[in-house]
Amino acid sequence: MTTRAGFVALIGEPNAGKSTLTNRMVGAKVSIVTHKVQTTRARIRGVAIEGDSQIVFVDTPGLFTPRRRLDRAMVAAAWSGAADADIVVLLVEAHRGVTAGVESILEGLEDIGKGRRVALAINKIDRVKSDVLLALTEDLNARFAFEETFMISAEKGYGCDDLKKWLAEQLPEEPWLYPEDQIADLPLRMIAAEMTREKLTLRLHQELPYQLTVETENWEERKDGTARIDQVVYVARDGHKGIVLGNKGESIKAISKAAREELEEFLGRRVHLFLQVKVREKWLEEAARYSEMGLDFRDGNG
Repeated sequence: MTTRAGFVALIGEPNAGKSTLTNRMVGAKVSIVTHKVQTTRARIRGVAIEGDSQIVFVDTPGLFTPRRRLDRAMVAAAWSGAADADIVVLLVEAHRGVTAGVESILEGLEDIGKGRRVALAINKIDRVKSDVLLALTEDLNARFAFEETFMISAEKGYGCDDLKKWLAEQLPEEPWLYPEDQIADLPLRMIAAEMTREKLTLRLHQELPYQLTVETENWEERKDGTARIDQVVYVARDGHKGIVLGNKGESIKAISKAAREELEEFLGRRVHLFLQVKVREKWLEEAARYSEMGLDFRDGNG
């Protein structure tokens, strides 16, 4: 039996649907999905099986114009993920079309795309009419020589099986890179931190900017089969701490409960989750925080 294996980088603007597509392909939740843009910080690898092929999806941070150190590190991580992949898939939102951001990514692909296969996936096709889709497909293919174009809805699953099958067939003939039952190569500590950060983002999206991060400080496996997980939510200002805690601690309790329930479902066992909120005004300038997120602090240099 010939096996295939390799890396597929999903690139695109923030909120293009890369995380949703990763989770759809893998069949489990390995990537943070919210309605907020720029939520994926680290290059999260999700592992999917299709026939005799093992597809390792690199869900990169959205590509956008960076304004601060964290932004620059995220954009560098996205391009690095594309440069290391066997196949690159550009996701473009059907209803937004060729934005200035997409044009900028296409320029970057001229360099990154050399020597590797690049496919186009037009996402959220249920939001536009067929004539708009056709015109967008022609426009994008005139700008870059994509090997294949796929019309998909990552959320609803339309076209995703065709994309997965094509990717599986294009990967190099290699032994599988991960055990058959492994769905992600992130440490569990980081996956747990991402899950809690997602719940924070979902609950506090109106009040709180992106200036918070979550770290798993301690993970204790107990004799009764449960796990105790201690996490710290770092915020940049005193005022942010009050927002995270909420009135009489209501917000942090709800966030902790939602994160714990998702962790229990993911791990298949009981979890005791303890959250602390700490103010670190300069966390965006601390190398250790970037390492915890799987980013390179040096990539954030202006």
